Amino acid sequence: MAHKKPFLPTKICVTCGLPFSWRKKWEKNWENVKYCSDRCRKQKT
Repeated sequence: MAHKKPFLPTKICVTCGLPFSWRKKWEKNWENVKYCSDRCRKQKT
């Protein structure tokens, strides 16, 4: 059975403008996360 997670917080990526969801690896610093991926983080404008 697939487990859906509809209640995770989301943010908008500063670089690409697409929404992204909370991830376990961002648990301790979710307030500081601005980019959806390393690629967007490296291409910041």
